[in-house]
This record gives sequence, structure tokens and C-alpha cells, in this order.
Amino acid sequence: MFEINWFETIKIFVEIFWNMIIELWWVWAMALGFGLIIVFLERFFDWLERWLDKRRTQKWLEKHKTLEDWKKVSGKEFEKITATIFEELGYKTKIIGGAGDRGIDVIAKKDGKRYFIQCKQMNKVSPSMLRDFYGSIADRLKEGEKGFFVTTGEFTQEGKEFAQNKPIELINGLELEKMAKEDKNTSGIY
Repeated sequence: MFEINWFETIKIFVEIFWNMIIELWWVWAMALGFGLIIVFLERFFDWLERWLDKRRTQKWLEKHKTLEDWKKVSGKEFEKITATIFEELGYKTKIIGGAGDRGIDVIAKKDGKRYFIQCKQMNKVSPSMLRDFYGSIADRLKEGEKGFFVTTGEFTQEGKEFAQNKPIELINGLELEKMAKEDKNTSGIY
């Protein structure tokens, strides 16, 4: 009977495979190069889309600086407007709102600290919404960090009392409108 030497067979197979890799190195290099180019282009176009979206929001905001205009946009657009206003005040922002955002629509950074922002378009913000927001940020906050709860409307008295002595700053519609009109070089409030 014919007996197969598995060790020799595997050794020959590995040798053939290795020679194929060495002789076709340029194919492997091209595949790697194309892969890197594709990854770069995907990231570039993602960045470009975010940049263009931000510019569109900034241009729109230059013409629509009133609270009444902001009440007419979608919730996602209101998040973009809020992020843009904070950027004008010197923050670096990232919009994360949407399904599963755990009550945080925008993360802003300034002077090495993070700030968590909740955006709501409503006439009155209830204390339960503030409690939910506080529950979302309490375990994430580090020393000196806080949350901003931004609305186009007002906060109930109970809500204002709840936020006292907590790292939450309440910004109603009129205050947000005022923030949008401030010069970032002279603003030291926010």
C-alpha cells in the first residue's frame, strides 16, 4: 500500500504557498494599499460630511438667531443649533443624540473638562426630566464638570429647585437666544 507522509506533504504545501506569497508580493502590496486608501477615503468623507453639516447649521443660525425660529425646527436640528451656539462660545462639541443616547444629546469640551447637554423643545420642562438627566450624568461627571439642560421653553419651579446644588445648569429659551448673540471673546458666563 501507498503510505502518505503527512509531515512532508504539509511541508511541501507551506513551501509552495510561501513561494507564491514572495513572488506575488506586489499583489499583496496593492491589496493592502487599496484597503488603506478605502479606509482613508471613508474617514475623509465622514469628516467632510460632518464639516459641511456644521457649516450649514452655522450659516442658517447667522440668519435665524431667534427663539421663534428654533421652535420650528426638528429635535435633531435643535441639537445642532445648541452645539453650534456652544462652539461659538469656545466649546468643542460632538452631537450624540438619538435612540440610546441615555439622555445626553451633545458632549461639549472646554479647558479639559466635559459638559453633557440635554436639548428639549418644549414649553415646560418637568422635574422628572431633570431627574432623568441627572441620573444619566451623575456617574460620568468628574471634578468641575457639569450638565446643561437646554430648552426652548421654561423650567417649572420644582425643576429649578431640584437643580439647585447639583451640577446642572438650566438654560431656557431666552437665555439660549442671549448666548447665541454673545461674542465668544467677551463671554465668561458659560
